[in-house]
Amino acid sequence: MSVLGKTLMVGLIAGSAGFAGIWAGDQGVAPADIPALVTTYASRLFGGDAEAMATSSTETLKVAVPEGAVIYYRHPDEAAYSFAPKTAADGRAYVAVLASQDVSFDDPPKEADQAVADAGVATAVPATADEKRILYYRNPMGLPDTSPTPKKDSMGMDYLPVYDGEEADGSTVTVSAGKIQRTGVKTTLATRSTISQPIIVPGVVEHDERKVSVISLRTEAFVEKVADVTTGAPIRAGQPLVTLYAKEFASAGAQYAADLRIGGKAKAAGSLQRLLNLGVPEEMIAQIETTGKPPLSVTLMAPQGGVVLERMAVDGMMAAAGETLFRIADTSTVWIIADVPEYELAQVQRGAAATVRFRSLPGREFIGKVDEIYPEIQAETRTAKIRVELPNPDGAMIAHMYADVEIAAGGGAAVVTVPDSAVIDSGDRQVVIVNLGEGRFEPRDVQVGMRGAGMVEISKGVAEGETVVVSANFLIDAESNLKAALSALTPVEAQP
Repeated sequence: MSVLGKTLMVGLIAGSAGFAGIWAGDQGVAPADIPALVTTYASRLFGGDAEAMATSSTETLKVAVPEGAVIYYRHPDEAAYSFAPKTAADGRAYVAVLASQDVSFDDPPKEADQAVADAGVATAVPATADEKRILYYRNPMGLPDTSPTPKKDSMGMDYLPVYDGEEADGSTVTVSAGKIQRTGVKTTLATRSTISQPIIVPGVVEHDERKVSVISLRTEAFVEKVADVTTGAPIRAGQPLVTLYAKEFASAGAQYAADLRIGGKAKAAGSLQRLLNLGVPEEMIAQIETTGKPPLSVTLMAPQGGVVLERMAVDGMMAAAGETLFRIADTSTVWIIADVPEYELAQVQRGAAATVRFRSLPGREFIGKVDEIYPEIQAETRTAKIRVELPNPDGAMIAHMYADVEIAAGGGAAVVTVPDSAVIDSGDRQVVIVNLGEGRFEPRDVQVGMRGAGMVEISKGVAEGETVVVSANFLIDAESNLKAALSALTPVEAQP
């Protein structure tokens, strides 16, 4: 037979094989009986020479004949699948898909490769060791619809491949590198640090009560002369304040002088103690020991430097025992008494750093620490008083001046922290997006703790060193249907 005739014969036999396959499917003929039918049909058309060619063609046909076990069932028309026999809505049975009909990216056996090559059938190039095996294709909009082969959805969008090791687990979503770059996704590491949460409360300047002195008398005295000292005036230690005459001072001084003349200091110990009990200044006692005579008048000196808070002494007045003549305060250090709300008191600790600012001293900040927390809650305001001690060398802080006190609360042990922007807070739950690498992101429910300085404590859900998304969180949500994953509205179905 000529070359042209043989070519036509092969074409007819191949067509006959195709027709036989279709006819066999309609008639229920087993695939193993198709070669014999093809040979008989070809012999009737072309005679004896056709038998060898038909045999050769059927050998080629064996490669394409479906074989193997049933691995799943598919809908006759739609992209729907089932692992068990099933009936469609119109009553038609799902079509069984054999192992040879499923899309596979495994390397074929060498024998199969040689048979396909000998038959002249083109084969797909197997994936290299560096390439990942595609398991199936998923809906690009996150719908629970998959396909074993590439396809498009109703809007013409290509289904996305799911590679080996990237199976959907109901929580992880995947975003392409290009989309990550276009949407401006930024990430950072979860770190372990201390959160300082400032508490700003009002305060007022008060004098250090340990440095306030009162000048008073322990006996009646007549005020002869008051020094030129007024309320609010600065004063130095040892500066004269008031000159007075007291009958008790004169009597005790005379007795001390007599005892010194008779028996010396050993004999005068009792009278000396009487002078000290009356509060006689040391200068008067020294004068008695030197001159042997008690002075008629006594001058009281300032016991410390500071500011005169109160002057009650007046020239010519008769001062009773215990009456206050002067009140002096050392203003080199002052107290800031601040009122902290009851609900924030637990976050304030002794020794915590405090920054004090005054509206009357713009641009100046005074740094101190919490010196004391008063053990009492004010019933009217439900606040507790705390005390901050500050140096006041230039006297700029005046008593009863209002202040804004910023207290560094927290500051305990180091905890896992992430930026505030990393937390998606829906009100009843908090979620952090964790970057797993290679474009994969996982939303995790977390438990948050203290917040401060732009950071938030993560007590559960994220570990130190994990990468979290701090920017474009909601763009990832829109792009990868993260909203459905977070709300758990779309269940994960079995994949083919």
